[in-house]
Amino acid sequence: MSADLEEKTDRYERMLADALDAAEPRPPADTHLGRAAADCAEMAESYLADGRHFREADDPVNALASYSYGYGWLDAGVRMGLFEVPEDTELFTT
Repeated sequence: MSADLEEKTDRYERMLADALDAAEPRPPADTHLGRAAADCAEMAESYLADGRHFREADDPVNALASYSYGYGWLDAGVRMGLFEVPEDTELFTT
C-alpha cells in the first residue's frame, strides 16, 4: 500500500471515529427528526465498521471509501441540525 493511501486511510478512520464521538443527537429520539438522527448515526457507524473490515482484508481503497461515506452521512446530519457538535471542533463544516 502506498504511504499516501495508508496515511489518508488512517486519518479518515480517526476522523470518522472522532466525529461519531463528538456528535450528539439534537431532537428527541421519539420524534421524526430524532429517528432521522439515529439513522444518520447508524449509517456512519456501519460505514466505520465496514471500513475496518476492509482494512483487515487488506483493501485500503474500499476502507477509505467507507470512511468517507460514513463521514458524509454524519456531516450531512450536522448540517441539517440533527446533531449538536462542539463549537471548537474542526471535524464538521458547520
